[in-house]
Amino acid sequence: MKGERLMTGRATEDARRAIEDAVWAPSVHNTQPWRFGVRGTRISLRADADRRLDVADPDGREMLISCGAALYTLRLSLRVLGYEPEVRLLPDPDRPHLLADVQMEPGKPAGEETERAYAQVRRRRSHRGGFAAEQPPPSLLDAIRYEAEREGARLIRAIDVHVQGALAALTDAAEHIQRRTPAYAAEIARWAPAPGTSRTDGVQHAAYPSETPRTEPHFAARDFARGRGWGIEPTADGPASHPGVVMLLVTAADTPSDWLRAGQGLQRALLLAAQHDLAAAYHTQALQVPRLRDLIRTQFCGDGHPQLLLRLGRPVGEDLTSIRRPVPEIMIIES
Repeated sequence: MKGERLMTGRATEDARRAIEDAVWAPSVHNTQPWRFGVRGTRISLRADADRRLDVADPDGREMLISCGAALYTLRLSLRVLGYEPEVRLLPDPDRPHLLADVQMEPGKPAGEETERAYAQVRRRRSHRGGFAAEQPPPSLLDAIRYEAEREGARLIRAIDVHVQGALAALTDAAEHIQRRTPAYAAEIARWAPAPGTSRTDGVQHAAYPSETPRTEPHFAARDFARGRGWGIEPTADGPASHPGVVMLLVTAADTPSDWLRAGQGLQRALLLAAQHDLAAAYHTQALQVPRLRDLIRTQFCGDGHPQLLLRLGRPVGEDLTSIRRPVPEIMIIES
């Protein structure tokens, strides 16, 4: 009995450490829409519906993509801690916000590939702007795409300049629509606090540039500063203006389990990209307008469903930062 209690105590501490890593996953507007419950050697991941974007994401699709990214990070951290995580997605149909149960089974020591990916968990940052002109080598892009596929998602590269231009134009159109819609604007304001805030969530002023450089084609950025001039000033080197590699993250179907797989595939791909000093800029505007998302699906995704539009490249200029909520706010020890 005493040994069992010691094992449970160790598992709880290791679970806490894994959750401390998981919260560094990317999430839409840094909403961090997740909660974790720990009971013995089981970790439960739940969606925090109070943090869903009710206007932009009424179905919770982006919320679950964010939670999927956290789930992959949790799995990765557990492997580094010597466990083999056994995951059950959506284990209870009567509890839709219970997204996954993760059982911490004894595992083998982490290999070099796992260790390299884990080293990027807190180093990875989202980018908001242009990229350096040099393109990542095709072999690296293939490897990044393969990482997403290992989790049941796909990254489709927009190589044709006309496809890039169309995706940029749709992003711009969606941005104009949302800026003219008071409910969208109010939601952005909720998650983009003014400088000096004590909040530990949202897109804060140190997470975006004061002036977003134009790229060609130009992908419109969110106006988190709302015309107030907040943000990080450009460095002496000046902003980069290359759009980077334009990609669509897609899944075979469009169910909650697919959204969770998309998030896991995204984070897995991002951590490999970060090992090579690449970062991603995200553009969700057009995918938040149902008619535009349907247009992108039918024209550019083959038989897949678009979950995220992103640009990948080597960031230049701004040293952007992010912030996370403390673990006691999102972790519960269950009896």
